[in-house]
Amino acid sequence: MKQFLTLFLFCIAFSSSGQIRGTVTDDNNVPLPLVTVLVENTYNGTSANEQGQYELNVTQPGKYTLIFQYLGFKTKKITVNVDKFPFVQNAVLSEESLSLSEVVINTKDNPANALIRKAIAAKKANSAKTARYTADFYSRGIFKLKDMPKKIFGEEVGDMEGMLDSTGTGILYLSETVSKITFEKPDNLKERIIASKISGNDNGFSYNTAGATVYDFYDNTLKFGINMISPIADNAFNYYKYKLEGNFTDDNNNIISKIRIIPRRDSEPVFEGFIYIVEDSWAIYAVDVDIKGYRIKQEFLDTMKLVQNFGYNRNNGIWSKNTQSLEFNAGIFGIKFNGKFSYVYTNYDFRESFEKKTFTNEIISFEDNSNKKDNTFWDSNRQIPLTDEESKDYVKKDSIYKVRNSRTYLDSIDRKGNRFRLLSPITGYRYANSYEKWSFNYRGLINLGSLSFNTVQGWNLGSGLSYRKWKDEEKGKYTNASANVNYGFAEDRLRVTGDFSHRFNNRNYAFVHLSGGTTVAQYNPEEPIGKLVNSVSTLFFKDNYMKLYNKEYAGITYGRDVANGLNLMGRVEYQQRKTLVNHTDYTVIKNDDPYTSNNPLDPANDAPAFATHHLTKASVFARINFGNKYITRPDGKINLRNQDYPTIFLAYDNAFGASEKNYEFQLLSGRIYYDFTAGNKGTFSFNIKGGKFFNGENISFIDYKHFNGNQTHIGKDERYLNVFNLLPYYAASTNDAYTETHIEYDDKGYLINKIPLLNLLRAKLVLGAHNLAVPDRKPYQEFSVGLDNLGLGKLKVLRVDYVRSYQNGFVGDGVVFGLKFLNILE
Repeated sequence: MKQFLTLFLFCIAFSSSGQIRGTVTDDNNVPLPLVTVLVENTYNGTSANEQGQYELNVTQPGKYTLIFQYLGFKTKKITVNVDKFPFVQNAVLSEESLSLSEVVINTKDNPANALIRKAIAAKKANSAKTARYTADFYSRGIFKLKDMPKKIFGEEVGDMEGMLDSTGTGILYLSETVSKITFEKPDNLKERIIASKISGNDNGFSYNTAGATVYDFYDNTLKFGINMISPIADNAFNYYKYKLEGNFTDDNNNIISKIRIIPRRDSEPVFEGFIYIVEDSWAIYAVDVDIKGYRIKQEFLDTMKLVQNFGYNRNNGIWSKNTQSLEFNAGIFGIKFNGKFSYVYTNYDFRESFEKKTFTNEIISFEDNSNKKDNTFWDSNRQIPLTDEESKDYVKKDSIYKVRNSRTYLDSIDRKGNRFRLLSPITGYRYANSYEKWSFNYRGLINLGSLSFNTVQGWNLGSGLSYRKWKDEEKGKYTNASANVNYGFAEDRLRVTGDFSHRFNNRNYAFVHLSGGTTVAQYNPEEPIGKLVNSVSTLFFKDNYMKLYNKEYAGITYGRDVANGLNLMGRVEYQQRKTLVNHTDYTVIKNDDPYTSNNPLDPANDAPAFATHHLTKASVFARINFGNKYITRPDGKINLRNQDYPTIFLAYDNAFGASEKNYEFQLLSGRIYYDFTAGNKGTFSFNIKGGKFFNGENISFIDYKHFNGNQTHIGKDERYLNVFNLLPYYAASTNDAYTETHIEYDDKGYLINKIPLLNLLRAKLVLGAHNLAVPDRKPYQEFSVGLDNLGLGKLKVLRVDYVRSYQNGFVGDGVVFGLKFLNILE
């Protein structure tokens, strides 16, 4: 009886999910991929997969006219009488023959130019027709690895959890989503995820969303990391040339012109390919364009292909986007990979307006159990049929997931990985219990950043032990504990620090962090000079810019989001401070000049910079993101900073309980950070800071406000919005009021792409201005001009800036070499 009931329910489910399905081929019986299939005069449509197979959701028997649309082929109409489900209807499409005779235009002008001008003139009206709508949305994303080497930097790659086969090829990621969207131009979005599916992860939630698919060619620019120029932008003729390939008539007797898009300058953020324009309405019929990686400053990317297909509804005269695909190829270091995202929009409902509270700061949410939909649901709602490769991947990954998450398998992997080897005391050791989700790690003596040199400790070596537990990590809950040791050979001293942190969830990101021990610390807590740069500077040039003191401390920090866009954090820390002196004059290259002292106030004198003392400091920090958008997922909340507004940081520090009353003080400070993108003309970035000390007349130099100078002429940050590139590290430190302003303009190639020879570098022009004002001192200013995105081949990790500094007149100039990979090494 139970078996009969199960079969009966299955039959009901199957019969209720009506479908018209089939295969679309050309005249030679070759399957045509990504053909758009529509029910005439409706917004019910789908797309064929790479094998030409389609499935169109139709729930009621009856008479339907199907439209098969594919670029380069004649649109085909087939009327069917559906009397049962599934209903099979194949289609054969013939190649479209183009002609020029249908278009009547001024023969003195390039015929394509005349069409583009009319499309530009009509784009505002055409865009307004689809300005507000609700729709059903389906997406599928897939990433594939090709030619993966056996080893990368000497490390075995393996099969990557069963993703790769013996040839180094395989599917890294496969996922699908079904959602309902509400959209209003330019960027109001509300999306409700109905179903989410990830191959090989039963609990996974896909990141495929409609918000990432908004590429509107009616806009002047389209966002691809940098803003790309639409081929029908207001200023499109400054960037493109056009050629009319021909025209054809669609099934509604609309004349469609196929226009080739030709970039005027190769290095600019422009498309190339084709745009199809409908005569009379001058609406977009389709887009088929390529995006070169170097044009959007993504050097690892070879080519991205974007295809959009629009359908016409005679009932309302609207051309609306039915399908879209985004395919790319990329690679580096011998690794090649490609990916493809396919999207289908159905069941449009165009609106004149929405209620005021339709759109909120929550832009995406998930239904309960959206990742638990069964195969019956997906068979009924999957807009694009799976290919054979994708179907096999789901079966394979699901099986691998169950096996590789079983205790038996995880224990067997741990037994292999937990073996203690002869060199483990030097190279490090890790012991894990993957099933119970915890691990213990010994860092070893030879690892990135473990060995460095400074004049106080000489050569110093670091190592440590750490413990991590992530049993509820899918909800953002995990615990870390660590103990780190550092030994300075010249100083002959061992220092030990410890940390404990626990994060409670992925909703408000509440966390607690305890730390303490003894360490060497830079006077500037932002550590403007890194260990690697300082080691090179001292050993090869005898410039010891890093000034250190001994800090014994114990502190606790707690933080969390308290409201949308508002994060608060508080810390209380006890500190005991002692001065340190140089213990070595060693250099790699012989140099008889003495090292400067470890006293930042008097580098020529070994006198202590402060007296030994202790104090307790309580601090409160606030970060405010106005208009903060967010995604609500079952496994947490993802905050998305609203780029239209600045981010504000506020802080209050109160030092109390000091060994001497004069060391106690209060500091109120703030910062405003803002990025402004000016269309395709680049990005302006601002970082403005200010603060005021109270009762700070006699405080320790440690507690002064120190500014991030740079005397090494080496830059390591992506942008120079927090540094003065020629300012000595402690030349302007203050215990009074201060303001500092950093402004940077990144042209994203807008200007430099127009300069002959320089445009061959495919670089970016960066202009900078910096100002520092403290009492009783003339303002310090810097101005810079530089080139970013420099390098060889796909490794664009270099930047070069020429900088001039002023303080009551010209002070000096210099060149700063940006090595952006240093942040990774340090």
